[in-house]
Amino acid sequence: MSTAGKVIKCKAAVLWELNQPFSIEEIEVAPPKAKEVRIKILATGICRTDDHVIKGAIVSKFPVIVGHEATGVVESIGEGVTTVKPGDKVIPLFVPQCRECNACRNPEGNLCIRSDIAGRGVLADGTTRFMCKGKPVYHFMNTSTFTEYTVVDESSVAKIDAAAPAEKVCLIGCGFSTGYGAAIKTGKVTPGSTCAVFGLGGVGLSVIMGCKSAGASRIIGIDLNKDKFEKALALGATECISPKDFTKPISEVLSEMTGDTVKYTFEVIGRLETMVDALASCHVNYGTSVVVGAPPSAKMLSFDPMLLLTGRTWKGCVFGGWKSRDDVPKLVTDFLAKKFDLNQLISHVLPFKKINEGFELLYSGQSIRTVLTF
Repeated sequence: MSTAGKVIKCKAAVLWELNQPFSIEEIEVAPPKAKEVRIKILATGICRTDDHVIKGAIVSKFPVIVGHEATGVVESIGEGVTTVKPGDKVIPLFVPQCRECNACRNPEGNLCIRSDIAGRGVLADGTTRFMCKGKPVYHFMNTSTFTEYTVVDESSVAKIDAAAPAEKVCLIGCGFSTGYGAAIKTGKVTPGSTCAVFGLGGVGLSVIMGCKSAGASRIIGIDLNKDKFEKALALGATECISPKDFTKPISEVLSEMTGDTVKYTFEVIGRLETMVDALASCHVNYGTSVVVGAPPSAKMLSFDPMLLLTGRTWKGCVFGGWKSRDDVPKLVTDFLAKKFDLNQLISHVLPFKKINEGFELLYSGQSIRTVLTF
């Protein structure tokens, strides 16, 4: 029996309040309204950004369904939807692409005005499609993928090749694309250059893959956890170091190691101190440093402006600089053409009901990317 136009009851991982584990609940998912799409989620990755909501580092309303890195199939569409149809395999987009705002129309822009970085927690019409125990449940970053079914605005969904394996290409919804694009699109790494990557989690490893793809000749991975070095080297890092092994600032260590030739640095942790370290570590005159890690909200950064006056470039990076609806399908096609290997980034695959176990793997540093399957 078709579910189109009807409320769907399904399982979802609800966060009722800060610093609490996920609660697997039965929720009600309303049908899509005009210009909306209801998606059956097939697989979703666990990203550190989701944890930022749990810890309060990213502002959100509660209760909320987080998750933003997924693959699914369109279950039904609302009136006026033209870019996808029921049965299409899709990736929900936490950075929408309305194709009408200034950022969407600018060739260099990708942060669509419809992005929900302020934590409004509702769709374009100002309301939510989720109910649990008689209470409305909020959306997260236009996506909310820790649920069997979700509803998104049409501007927040990209149709992909039906042959793409859901449990792998879900990483293109956030982690891989963000890191890979940080090197290729935002940083614009040049062949033969020297790069330093601060933070060797899933996104940091994706930055390394991007630097290698762009032709960097030396890629230095930096992390306190040496257990991450083996994977970084396998994916393209030429060497790895831990700041704990040195008494001097990491910028001096890198300068001595490379003969002062680090052209690109990437901060993929989200720590204010490391952002300044990464800036200081690229070349004093022609270096570029890219902030990739999501910083804690309501925090201010202090740094010596001389770091910039001498000529360095400091850049931010949202979703790797990709225009989401245009570029996500192309990245999936590139994966199917074996231009990069997502298998190396997936350390664990768990059933959705084990979501709390997946987050424990994240906290303990044992996982690169855990993918939950439905």
